[in-house]
Amino acid sequence: MSVAFVKEPEGGEAFENLPDRPISPHTNFVTPDGLKQIEAEVARLEKEVASLDPNDKAEDSRIGRDLRYWAARKNTAQLVESKGGDTVHFGATVTVVREDDSGKETKQTFRIVGEDEADPHKGSISYVAPLARAITGKSVGDVVEVNGHDVEILEIKG
Repeated sequence: MSVAFVKEPEGGEAFENLPDRPISPHTNFVTPDGLKQIEAEVARLEKEVASLDPNDKAEDSRIGRDLRYWAARKNTAQLVESKGGDTVHFGATVTVVREDDSGKETKQTFRIVGEDEADPHKGSISYVAPLARAITGKSVGDVVEVNGHDVEILEIKG
């Protein structure tokens, strides 16, 4: 849109509220650490709201959007304690071996966690990720196909 058609408030910039962050349709399962992270984010944002400059509409909109998201995630969180056992489950740390596109076998270890806690670069994947879904309920030695590649479960902890 051309700036010629944007009406600016007196003495300030034109501003629109930011759209809400999309919330996953999946059940909001969280580990104990994941719940702590959500609670810490809500607390941090509430502090930001309290110290916000009332004239900073852009920052007010950003913080408000993020606070609505994290408050909703906190309110819908379903804490799942790791149950241990011989099968892959939410909260488990799993080691697998799989072939990459070049045919080279790669060993990976990751923990299956909630969507907001997942960070593949730090060794955690969401329970709704294709790999996690494919191996959930499986045991050591089981082989499953994920994205056209075989994945073998080598170890399950927690």
